[in-house]
Amino acid sequence: MWMLMPIAFAGKLLSAFRKPLSSLWSSVVPWFFWLRSALWLARGKGTQPPLQRGPGDLQQSGREEGGADQPTTPTSVNYHFTRQCNYKCGFCFHTAKTSFVLPLAEAKRGLRLLQEAGMEKINFSGGEPFIHDRGEYLGKLVRFCKEELRLPSVSIVSNGSLIRERWFQNYGEYLDILAISCDSFDEQVNVLIGRGQGKKNHVENLQKLRAWCREYRVAFKINSVINRFNVDEDMREQIKALNPVRWKVFQCLLIEGENSGDDALREAQQFVISDEEFEGFLDLHREVSCLVPESNQKMKDSYLILDEYMRFLNCQNGRKDPSKSILDVGVEAAIKFSGFDEKMFLKRGGKYVWSKADLKLDW
Repeated sequence: MWMLMPIAFAGKLLSAFRKPLSSLWSSVVPWFFWLRSALWLARGKGTQPPLQRGPGDLQQSGREEGGADQPTTPTSVNYHFTRQCNYKCGFCFHTAKTSFVLPLAEAKRGLRLLQEAGMEKINFSGGEPFIHDRGEYLGKLVRFCKEELRLPSVSIVSNGSLIRERWFQNYGEYLDILAISCDSFDEQVNVLIGRGQGKKNHVENLQKLRAWCREYRVAFKINSVINRFNVDEDMREQIKALNPVRWKVFQCLLIEGENSGDDALREAQQFVISDEEFEGFLDLHREVSCLVPESNQKMKDSYLILDEYMRFLNCQNGRKDPSKSILDVGVEAAIKFSGFDEKMFLKRGGKYVWSKADLKLDW
């Protein structure tokens, strides 16, 4: 049998060369595969030749076996388009290290790239997002995301001090959620934290913003950072009266280079509380139905954060290490370096009813 196989192959090959040159390839290839199969049969009956895979096949296999190579979908993105702020919160973990803000057209281009990659929710933050161009830059981005990109959810996190009713009149219809940062209902505590601003009363302003959100049909949310100065405060009565759709409660977090370390603009060590103290605050407020707690463990890697250059910030090592900008390399390439923990994002309730059309609020 071993002698007959090469002879048979040679005969077939000579036969192929008698045909026109244009049909040579189509004649030879089938006999090549015939010979390879015959040789494998000679090695052992029933044995199959190993599957030959290229790089693309290996990637496909990874997706089939565990999904390890699946690109991350930027479902919910936090865009900190400015680092500038008019407050001086001592625990701030995104400080005014630059004054850069992208040109509006470039910011829109980046947002479109995110939407094409699967973004459903965009949250604008800072710094203080209303500080740039008196909120007009922000308003134009909000309108673009809702009107042109047709995102299901557009939200803002702000300290609220620079928001005017005219902004609601011009842009309120395009905004799903406005989250106001409020860490205490005691104005003296707000001053200690760094949220004091002269004669302005942070708590009184919060009440006014709540009324505007109701009037202009924007879902109202409160964010609180629990720290050394407010960990013993009972906020149940005030939160229930304001009735936000969500009350996000964060444990004070240290980030190297932002509020911790030699090159940081803030020193937040004095604000830090233990896990047990944070749990004690949560226990006191369990009855508040809109409470959404986030410990350091839940918060650190469960957010997709874009900085002012549209770079994803990786917090896995306790600091913010930037990727390349999505404007330069695209979303899929940049997001690989984000350090994003999608499982923790889902576990902490990162995906919820976030469109005001679906919230069915009693305005």
